[in-house]
Amino acid sequence: MYNKKMEGQLPKTLFDKIWDAHVVQRKAGFPDLLYIDRHFIHEVTSPQAFDGLRKRGISVARPAQTTATADHNVPTQNQHLPIVDQLSRFQVDTLQKNCDEFGLELYALGHQKQGIVHVIGPELGLTQPGMTIVCGDSHTSTHGAFGTIAFGIGTSQVEQVLATQCLLQYKPKTMKIEINGKLSKGVVSKDIILYIISKISASGGTGYFVEYAGSAIRSLSMEARMTICNMSIEMGARGGMIAPDQVTFDYLQGREHAPKGEAWERALAYWKSLRSDADATYDKVITFEASDIEPMITYGTNPGMGIRISDQIPEVAVDSNLADMQKSLAYMGLQPQQSLLGQKIDYVFIGSCTNSRIEDLRQVADFVRGRKKADDVNVWIVPGSKQVEAQARAEGLDKVFAAAGFDLRQPGCSACLAMNEDKVPAGKYCVSTSNRNFEGRQGPGSRTFLASPLTAAAAAVTGRITDVRTLID
Repeated sequence: MYNKKMEGQLPKTLFDKIWDAHVVQRKAGFPDLLYIDRHFIHEVTSPQAFDGLRKRGISVARPAQTTATADHNVPTQNQHLPIVDQLSRFQVDTLQKNCDEFGLELYALGHQKQGIVHVIGPELGLTQPGMTIVCGDSHTSTHGAFGTIAFGIGTSQVEQVLATQCLLQYKPKTMKIEINGKLSKGVVSKDIILYIISKISASGGTGYFVEYAGSAIRSLSMEARMTICNMSIEMGARGGMIAPDQVTFDYLQGREHAPKGEAWERALAYWKSLRSDADATYDKVITFEASDIEPMITYGTNPGMGIRISDQIPEVAVDSNLADMQKSLAYMGLQPQQSLLGQKIDYVFIGSCTNSRIEDLRQVADFVRGRKKADDVNVWIVPGSKQVEAQARAEGLDKVFAAAGFDLRQPGCSACLAMNEDKVPAGKYCVSTSNRNFEGRQGPGSRTFLASPLTAAAAAVTGRITDVRTLID
């Protein structure tokens, strides 16, 4: 447990406390040797790492601290049947073989707790405050919502963690982003993070680890906090985190891998100490007012190209140049000074590790209850895990979606990225609750507008980009 007396009373940020507590070895001019508490793996970035272990004739150092799941390549329909795509089937089968060989826990396709890696970690209670967490996936920053240092790593680093349970890392700078005040009608956590990125750009957080703070952040649920931390990487940051509080503790209590009994009380005492000291200093501090945030939508080909839904596309994006802007708008088929309101769309995707939790699905179901999708729009609802899917069906959300003409699928990364069968066709427009709008991200030639689940649902029922506030009583 962190104690200021141990550090000569020097004030520290939450990030500094957790990082310094996990340094195994430090030497001037070299990266820190950082101990890793929890390692998540999936089928895409782990095969070469296991091959590296075999070539060196070594085993996984601490198997109990690595958890695997299949998510990127899995189909979201007919999961009881063999995977049709040959490469996807090979990658999922290889993960199974590797986990069997090295004795790792795997939530495989067909397991009742399988799902997107950044969804199942928290819901199983594997993600806990004060931890260091890594995964061969950039959106590992999601877990920072629990007051953890969580970040994505490359395949060679996956091997490093499997072999040693440690990682060589240079310590990043610290940034605090504070959002104060009350959110307006129709504004949710996805709008908060899209607004932040639109203001500081897709590279504004480069070199930093971000702590989100302020009254607007404290008012959010854990699932909403996960959405914000998930997209920290989209501003170039190494990761993002939120100090744990009673909301965090209530979410964790009773979950499968959370501490129990006396162990819970000991853990809780430690978790309550995990906050930045009042006089701690950050390398950079940015403040926003919640009242300035509206429902957000992106217009370009990086997440920093976003606007409030009532605004027009700018002449040049923040931290961009005219040539990049012109290339992006040409790909999207849009023009500067154009309003996106009324823009016809073809697909709506509600899912991904950003917005596929039960709270997201409830939000959409509450909005569409009694409404129907536009005739020429395809709507995919993809839960983040088997547990989310089961909960949605238990609450009757599946019936609401069916009545609205929405297609409720099975868990997986789905149309967040073109690694599985769920692809948006070339030239088609998709309003997506995922985290990236890069060229071809949802399929070759696909065009993506990033938005919140509410804004996506509004587009689904109108067939056009719509200000959801006009449809909320």
